[in-house]
Amino acid sequence: MKLRTRLFLSISALITVALLGLLLGLVSVMQIAGSQEDVMRGNVGTLEAGLKLRQNLGDQLVMTMANTPDPSALAKTQTDFQALLDKAIALPASAAERSAFSQASENYQRYLQVYERVMAEGRVVNTDPELGLAFNTVRNDLIAAYKATIESIDGTGQISHRHAVWISALLGLVGIAVLVIGFLTANRVARRFGEPIEALVKAADQIGKGNYEVVLPLSRAPEMSLLTRRFGSMAKALREHQATNVDELLAGQQRLQAVLDSIDDGLLMIDREGLLEHLNPVAQRQLGWEDDRLGMSLGQALGRPDLDEHLRLILCGGSLERALEDLSFEVGGEPRLLACSLTPVTHPSEQILGAVMVLHDVTEQRAFERVRSEFILRASHELRTPVTGMHMAFGLLQERLHFAAGSREEDLFVTVKDEMQRLMQLINDLLNFSRYQSGQQKLTLAPCNVQLLLERAHQRHAQAALAGGIELLMDVPDGLPRMQCDETQLDRVLDNLLDNAIRHTPEGGHIRLQARRHAERVIISVEDTGEGIAYGQQGRIFEPFVQVGRKKGGAGLGLALCKEILQLHGGRMGVYSRPGQGTQFYMALPI
Repeated sequence: MKLRTRLFLSISALITVALLGLLLGLVSVMQIAGSQEDVMRGNVGTLEAGLKLRQNLGDQLVMTMANTPDPSALAKTQTDFQALLDKAIALPASAAERSAFSQASENYQRYLQVYERVMAEGRVVNTDPELGLAFNTVRNDLIAAYKATIESIDGTGQISHRHAVWISALLGLVGIAVLVIGFLTANRVARRFGEPIEALVKAADQIGKGNYEVVLPLSRAPEMSLLTRRFGSMAKALREHQATNVDELLAGQQRLQAVLDSIDDGLLMIDREGLLEHLNPVAQRQLGWEDDRLGMSLGQALGRPDLDEHLRLILCGGSLERALEDLSFEVGGEPRLLACSLTPVTHPSEQILGAVMVLHDVTEQRAFERVRSEFILRASHELRTPVTGMHMAFGLLQERLHFAAGSREEDLFVTVKDEMQRLMQLINDLLNFSRYQSGQQKLTLAPCNVQLLLERAHQRHAQAALAGGIELLMDVPDGLPRMQCDETQLDRVLDNLLDNAIRHTPEGGHIRLQARRHAERVIISVEDTGEGIAYGQQGRIFEPFVQVGRKKGGAGLGLALCKEILQLHGGRMGVYSRPGQGTQFYMALPI
């Protein structure tokens, strides 16, 4: 019998036994689940009916004991009670439950007869012993039905437990059978084919070391003997094609070189030592290099010594916290700006082999951004003066004109005032953003106590949070280091984040203002329990003039201003949000 046939039969027998056992267990479990579901559905219906009956009976008792009972309401309640009793008797329940409900129906009819007789004779309902006895009899019947349902549930659970034990024992026997068959099969295969396979493993190790002169023993199994001969043929083919492989590797390297040279962006290849190893023609044209600078360090070749520090961080497995500054070059008497990025080159084993710098010409883009910034700055300055005059004139007009509270004129005055205030805020935001982007805004750095900074922010916004029914919490550990920062600018960032959090947190939610130290940075965060930000919008939330679904009004400059302020401090800002579960904005500041 061939090896394939033997293995097929052995494994087939093993799989068949396992599948039969699993199929039997699955069918049994499905049957138990189906019967259990039917029984539980009936029990739940019976319990629900009993609960409604007891509630209805209690309502009748309250109506009966009233000083002036409502006959129509009492009659409707009695009719509903009888209908519920008929429905409970018709449920698929146990004999004890049906008997209890039937007995309750009979006793309820007696109770109604006694009640009519008491009312006809003018006796006192509250103290009549015959009526009380009839009522308690009906109540006891309902309690008996409830107890019968509980006993039915307990009985069903015991039956399910016995079935589960039986299925577990059956599956255990199937598992033992599978283990025995598997052990016997594995033992036969290991004894018959273990030595030839070990010889093949040793031969493969020799071939891996470059030694293609290997000798393999023949096996008694035809399949293993054939495998051994083919393995020897493979070793012979490897010897013959060893030289050819070197030529193919060189051809592949040339093809890769051609692909790199055809890319539109400039590429600089850096080795593990941080030395320039290769650059494509696009990079050579972008940089205007005419001499050979291969073998130089990246900072030396580009005239930017600070790049060597960034490169060492990349080669050590780190990551840059901010984008690299644009490179400025003069090519053909014309200034050019190149955006650059550093990316490590890693082996599949996660070993870093070097790095790649990608260069992209952004001269025209930066010129457009500069023109846009200048336009916004000038337009904001030009708008600020007339708007300020309008605001002052409107204030004087409002002092002279007085309208009745709640009138249309008063509403119009309030609307104009709010919109002018919003326009002034928009102009101020545009001016501030333009100053930050153009580099005109300077920081006044001084030692800053983080705890006092957050306490002041908490005090400024505590009243607004309280008015919105929001709990404003603060979590600042002792011993945080002091930082060199501009407290006025950081106050602006915290005010913006807390205003957004209060605006987007519903009543009953909470906002947590916290700080902690992480390595050589202090992390300050504002976390709310609002509606969150959609995942597709989180990547653009810090872009200027971009409003996402979470934003309500404004020009989309608040978070962009916050990001600019953090970058001026040498820090960074980020967001973590899950839609429907709140948002956390955090800023990392260097100590």
